Amino acid sequence: MEFLRSLMITGTEEVLSVSGLILLLAAAWGGDKASRAISIAAVAVLTVCAILTVPALCHGTMGAEASAWNGQFKGDAFAAFCKLLTYVGAGVTLIVAPAFFARSNAMRAEFPLLILFASMGMGMMVSATDMLSLYIGLELNSLAAYVLASFLRSDERSAEAGLKYFVLGSLASGILLYGVSLTYGFTGSTSFEGIRAAMSGPLSMGTTFGVVFVLAGLAFKISAAPFHMWTPDVYEGAPTPVTTFFAIAPKVAALGLLMRVSLDAFGAQPGAWQQIVIFVALLSIVIGALGAIGQDNIKRLMAYSSINNVGFMLIGLACTNQAGAAAMLVYLAIYVAMSVAGFVAVLMLRDENGEQVESIASMAGLSKTRPMLALALAMVMFSLAGIPPLFGFWGKFVVFQAAVQANLLSLAAIGIAASVIGAFYYIKVVKVMYFDEAVDVVRGQSDVAQRALLFVSVVAISPLGYLLTKSLGVLAGNAAAALFHFA
Repeated sequence: MEFLRSLMITGTEEVLSVSGLILLLAAAWGGDKASRAISIAAVAVLTVCAILTVPALCHGTMGAEASAWNGQFKGDAFAAFCKLLTYVGAGVTLIVAPAFFARSNAMRAEFPLLILFASMGMGMMVSATDMLSLYIGLELNSLAAYVLASFLRSDERSAEAGLKYFVLGSLASGILLYGVSLTYGFTGSTSFEGIRAAMSGPLSMGTTFGVVFVLAGLAFKISAAPFHMWTPDVYEGAPTPVTTFFAIAPKVAALGLLMRVSLDAFGAQPGAWQQIVIFVALLSIVIGALGAIGQDNIKRLMAYSSINNVGFMLIGLACTNQAGAAAMLVYLAIYVAMSVAGFVAVLMLRDENGEQVESIASMAGLSKTRPMLALALAMVMFSLAGIPPLFGFWGKFVVFQAAVQANLLSLAAIGIAASVIGAFYYIKVVKVMYFDEAVDVVRGQSDVAQRALLFVSVVAISPLGYLLTKSLGVLAGNAAAALFHFA
């Protein structure tokens, strides 16, 4: 009975693994000619998985009823919330990738398979309640990500991005493993429940070092400063659909993993990690804002924007309470919508030969030659800056509100001041598109899928997005409550 219940709780991971193996055989038989059909099938699989996670999220599943495999896996509302967002990111990537790779005849049948297996790893990450299952999920996602970053084998930038990501990712994995070893050695357990119980008493120096190393390893995965050095290079060098994937799905999974480890495994001693999170949050906000100012490549600018937004989300985690966790999840959902809109718009920036346009200077006067695309990009930039009435403002508002309620007034004040600095480089892009002399470089036509995705995501971050605040708040509240239910 326990075995069958565990199988049901891990249903989405089973669907992904079995579907991935079946599609792998289809790829072996059909070759690259079957890549589009496999991509469509992969999107269908992700849609099924998303549907399977909805009941747990809406019903607020938590506690013992969500636990599986002797406490190593938890399919609760928090995991369902994060999985839904990762499936959205993976699905968007699969939709936009075929048209991008078709121009260079580089689409391979392995691409959707890598996305599926990475999605399985990300699902394990956000559901892990043991250091062993945590590491398996993390590495399953990372191994697929290293290949995806270097997917364009004939492109030197893509090969360089993959190599940098692999080397620095391996270093981060080593740091994380060392932290896990220390934590196990001084607490006597690898399960989050056992670690929390061991940390409820006096905190030893060894355990403290274990916490620091685990958080340092996870900080790399979310591209938080000072472990952000790989992000601009990988975002710029990787194929744009892969950059879209990195900016959404793995980031959501890594942030979800960080929340579960901090609030569940290390939740008995928030004082051991709160100051670390505050420092990383502030450093990410400042470096993300200042680092983007001098960028002339739109993908590098979006990379620094990602670092900046991670800093704002970590303010919610620094609150160490349920309200802060719910605020962080609300921001995370809004960030996914903004990232989808931003990177789909970037994918639509192509010259008359169909080549990707990445230079911000090449976007000069875009409002005159492609007014609707310029409007969409302007809305994305203003929303990322947190300027009302766009929906991005609500994400910043809820995390600052949670920080104030948690008596972190200084953190909220510094975050608000830094968001003003960050607004500069977003407005610079808008200025180039609307006030500079038109260069008429962006002439390429977009396909129907890109236009549809851009329309939906732009509507979501527009003032109409505020209609979702109540529903989003309820779902985020269910997810956060599950995170604080330790029974």
